[in-house]
Amino acid sequence: MPSTGPTQTSSGADRPRLAPHVRLTFDPARERYVLLTPESVTVLNGTAAAVLGLCDGERTVADVVTALHGRYDRVDGDEVRLLLDRLAERRWVEYRRG
Repeated sequence: MPSTGPTQTSSGADRPRLAPHVRLTFDPARERYVLLTPESVTVLNGTAAAVLGLCDGERTVADVVTALHGRYDRVDGDEVRLLLDRLAERRWVEYRRG
């Protein structure tokens, strides 16, 4: 049976950024980072917020993974790419191809 999950589409040279209609902000009431879109508010865990905070359209995916290695003991680059790809499927993240 074929997988119904997202396929990995980003490469290490791609430069992710939040889509223009999406904002990453800290919600003091929840004491968590959230993604704000026109349709929803998505509460993020700390790791997802750290990944998205590095997605500025200048850093490559590989740069994001490297920066996370400086903050966390264990970082799985494939998991970072999978998160970004899932958010890209929702049109919350865009890639500038490297």
